Amino acid sequence: MVTQTPAEVLSEAELRELVPELQQIADKYKRKELVQTALFQISELSSSVSELTRLYAALHKIIDGLMNARNFYVAYYDDVAEEVDFVYFVDEFDELNVKQIPAAELKNGMTGYVLRTGNPLFATKENFDEIANQLDIRDLGTSSVDWLGVPLKRGSKVIGAMVVQSYDDSVRHNEEDMEVLQFVSQHIVTSIDRVKNREFTERTIRERTKQLRKINDELQEEIQERQKIEDLQQALFEISELSAGLDGDMENFYSNLHIVLARLIHAPNCYIAIHNKDENYLEFPYFSDESYAQVAPRPLGWGLTEYVLRHGRAELIGPNRAKELADEGELDIEVAHRMKQGQNYWLGTPLVVEGVVSGVVGIQSYNDKYKYQPKDLELLRYVSHHIAVALERKHASEEIQAYNQQLTDKVKERTEELHRANASLKEQIEERKQIELRLIHDAHHDSLTGLPNRALFTSRVELAIANKMRYPKNKFAILFIDLDRFKLINDTLGHQAGDQFLIEVSQRISRCIRGHDLLARLGGDEFVILLDSFERDEDAEEVAVRILDTMSNAFSLEGTEMYSGGSIGIAFIETWYKEAGEVIRDADAAMYQAKSSGRGRYVMFDQSMRKRLLEEVELENEFRHTLKDNNFDCYSQPIIDLNSKEELYCECYVRWHHSKLGKIKRERFWNVAEHVGMTLEIDRFMIEQACQRLREWQETGNEQERKRNIGINISVSHLMHSKQVKQLIKLIQNSGVPPEKLVLEIDESHINGPIQHIHSSIQELKDLGVTLVLDNFGNGMASLNSLCHFPFDFVKVDRHLIKSLPENEQNRQLVHSLQQIANNFGFRLIANGIEAPAQLSAVQQIGCLFAQGRHISQPVPLLPAQKSQTSDTLQSPSTNVSC
Repeated sequence: MVTQTPAEVLSEAELRELVPELQQIADKYKRKELVQTALFQISELSSSVSELTRLYAALHKIIDGLMNARNFYVAYYDDVAEEVDFVYFVDEFDELNVKQIPAAELKNGMTGYVLRTGNPLFATKENFDEIANQLDIRDLGTSSVDWLGVPLKRGSKVIGAMVVQSYDDSVRHNEEDMEVLQFVSQHIVTSIDRVKNREFTERTIRERTKQLRKINDELQEEIQERQKIEDLQQALFEISELSAGLDGDMENFYSNLHIVLARLIHAPNCYIAIHNKDENYLEFPYFSDESYAQVAPRPLGWGLTEYVLRHGRAELIGPNRAKELADEGELDIEVAHRMKQGQNYWLGTPLVVEGVVSGVVGIQSYNDKYKYQPKDLELLRYVSHHIAVALERKHASEEIQAYNQQLTDKVKERTEELHRANASLKEQIEERKQIELRLIHDAHHDSLTGLPNRALFTSRVELAIANKMRYPKNKFAILFIDLDRFKLINDTLGHQAGDQFLIEVSQRISRCIRGHDLLARLGGDEFVILLDSFERDEDAEEVAVRILDTMSNAFSLEGTEMYSGGSIGIAFIETWYKEAGEVIRDADAAMYQAKSSGRGRYVMFDQSMRKRLLEEVELENEFRHTLKDNNFDCYSQPIIDLNSKEELYCECYVRWHHSKLGKIKRERFWNVAEHVGMTLEIDRFMIEQACQRLREWQETGNEQERKRNIGINISVSHLMHSKQVKQLIKLIQNSGVPPEKLVLEIDESHINGPIQHIHSSIQELKDLGVTLVLDNFGNGMASLNSLCHFPFDFVKVDRHLIKSLPENEQNRQLVHSLQQIANNFGFRLIANGIEAPAQLSAVQQIGCLFAQGRHISQPVPLLPAQKSQTSDTLQSPSTNVSC
């Protein structure tokens, strides 16, 4: 007997009738799958997103995946303040300038209905009048085609509303969308509450960490202050002993005194000068100097020592003070010049014997690495008193031998007193040393892992550098380790798990090195190792491999299995290193190279990395000086009306010609500006110069100049914050220049991303009256939606697109489409980068009316503009902009 299959039982016609029903079932299951995926994504967001602003944007994206939700907002009702807070608002037509709106103003609106009743609402343009009459509501904003609103509830309490609306007849919604939105809203409140709780917890942790850091800083300051007090007490004790034990050997006294003084003050160069009044000469019984072996007696002149002798008071003299004294005739001009040229600093205090100034004690520094302070002068003044006492004793012993025994007795008595005081002082010092040892240990070790910290590690590296300089064959290396996923562990499992993770990491790394190697934690998830005395360079690589292997094993944290990893930079200590920071810096640079190469690997530092680092630092420093001196090259190039041949406006821009690297490319120029944080200063400088030139044309120019406009580029930094936008508007308003004379060009890459961040800023500039230009359109960054969403007056097509027009038909069609879009949406197209007749011809055939480029007009170097005599609103030490 043959069994018939279902396909054999049903006819072809019957099967065709089943196809629509099966299609509906498939669509239904597909939509359910999308909803389930959305709910899973919402659940994931509550675990991965730590800020509400990012959560709302992510929720918007998820709902937009379920239905067309181009216009979407979330509002919360504060029943205490009786206000509605629009925490997230994206709309094509309505702009929300005030986030908090009184609930009474929204009471009769559709949003107010959802918040009041807790009922969902689905209104279309076909049934709106019927619903409005039935529910006694009205449309408070721009009329929409479809409006879907659902309540957000915590339990039975309505806490807010979530709304999706459409203004386009081609984008319609249905009851199924409404059901999906209601279903999703039930899960969104839970996600929002979880993110809010996480925000509160993280804020609490940050505040506590800040308090602990402050307490630690105060403790460190107290430790340093106590150390200074102990050093000063010890020095005073030693000075007292030197003075009490003076036996006629003044050279030994001066040398020991210099040693004690050098522990209190930076005193590599010290001398004592005595005034021989009989011959009116300066004699130098003690002279210790880095640059001069000795100095011969000399007649009085107009030097630093003579100035202190004349006035009888202690002085701190630097390059500026030396110039002032030279101008007053108190100091030799050549002496002041040498101090200015060498950036020398000098401290001098008189030696007073029997009420008469008999000499000077002086210390000096031959460079500006150490600048003396008033406290150093006060300390030297005090020490000079003890020196003077010793000199007075010697003078008295030479003149009156009869008092020697009496003086000896007094010295003996004083010595005994000092011994008693010394015994008591030593006992106190011993107690403080024990406290100091504990403080030193805490100050040099990480409290979490018990590993040495940066201070102790740096000290050990300094010793290794000194060893390498003395014994070049000895090998030392530093391994800089950066951990992967540490922030993720902290964010997901909490800081306690993060601390457990760091302790486990320190233990694993410790097992990979030898007993005499040093492992330290610099902070956060950064560890460093000093490999001490190994045989081959490959040994350091083997250690790095062992560390990477052990780090690749799973970590058990809070009952959860987590995986991490790391990137390691290796720098060998060589004889050219002078400081520990240099080696650590190079190892750090190698680590970043390893991380950028794909993580989970190690990289050996080489001189090319150092060269790149030094070049970048030098470039940034020179950029700062160039901006400070206003020495950037400025150029002007007009935008021309191709029909009338008249100038639409002239674009002014800056360029940098480096003395060694030549002309810096525009991209690298702005990268350096952004890295040193000076894009706002450059924008402000250009705006000030443009407004100043426009004001000059308005006040003293001819009729043609008064018609001209100036265009400049501004960075995204001026658009991201409302405070910067307000300062920019105030600057333009105070300049006295009509805003419509100013053209601001904004690069299309600046508006790539969520447009709500900068839309309001651009709209404020538009409302002010300035002309807005979207620059470099077509380089692949911005979408066509930018042309419709932002109120640009002109769109400047990217030069690379224009360059390809004669040969590339596809790009020709693209520019032609842009021209048609411009005609439809009310902005005008500017072809940028016309450098050949064929390009100009192609642009004219497309119908573009405005163009800029070297074929039309070459860029012109700008001459300095004249300062305005009628307004002090704009000021600059050097003006470089002219059109």
